[in-house]
Amino acid sequence: MLAVAREVQIPLLAVLLIGSCAAKAGRVIGARSIDEGIGPTAMFPLPLRRPAAIAICGYELALGIGLLLTAVRIGAGWPADAVRVAAALLFWTAVGALQELRTRRPGEGCGCFGDLSGTPVNWRTISRAALLGAAALASIGAPQLHMLSSPGQAAGAIALTVAELALLAALSPEIGQVMVRLGHAEPCELRRVPVARTLAALRSSAPWRQHSPYLISTTPTDVWREGCWRFVVYPGVLASRRVEVVFAVYLMGRRVPVRAGLVDVDTPTPAPLQRRYSSLTVYKKNTILQNKINIPLNGPG
Repeated sequence: MLAVAREVQIPLLAVLLIGSCAAKAGRVIGARSIDEGIGPTAMFPLPLRRPAAIAICGYELALGIGLLLTAVRIGAGWPADAVRVAAALLFWTAVGALQELRTRRPGEGCGCFGDLSGTPVNWRTISRAALLGAAALASIGAPQLHMLSSPGQAAGAIALTVAELALLAALSPEIGQVMVRLGHAEPCELRRVPVARTLAALRSSAPWRQHSPYLISTTPTDVWREGCWRFVVYPGVLASRRVEVVFAVYLMGRRVPVRAGLVDVDTPTPAPLQRRYSSLTVYKKNTILQNKINIPLNGPG
């Protein structure tokens, strides 16, 4: 039974690694940018996030495929052990990286499975990585996959697989996110959307390319959210006058609508608005709307 348990780890680890890479790729495709910073890659300097994210996803995909290929006769011997050692190294490195992420950026998700891994890293996430590291170590030296010789062995393999999957599910915050998404469609007004994803969608849009020549800085001076839209303000210059370039980014969908407008900084705030609103942010939003930039508050239509 111990030998069967070791053999079970190989396809299980392979599926998880390939699935993790696919989920990360789906997140990048949804945001249309790889610079968003996924899990531990968010601790890297911005110029290194792209190569780090590509390296991690490529490493996971290569290991997943390698585990499957070396689980049969074609990869018997030292190639199989080398791939399993590399998988164990990945998971135990992840334990340390997740602990560091939890200490330095406690509100950040692990990004293990893309959008589903937005829950801040906790002991469950770290324990799951340690469990998978132990499973990878246990698979080293295991024989190639083969047909089980008796119904009893098959039943034992199924029971072990179900028990391990149940334990992994108990340690996975992503299961709760899956159940929530299957249970109901969360309104966009209530859905949590990271600012980094909004900025990534903005910088890949046509309005950004059209207005970026006017910007004097790529660091926003103000960011706020109104319903299904997030407003982002950048300082700029147009015809020797100081302006604010204000973008509105819709928070739902893959190809999100983006609107843009220019607000003259030298234009004084109207007195009625000064008395009615104490927030400069509210004044900016109303200025954009008065300029007829067609930014509906509840949808892009």
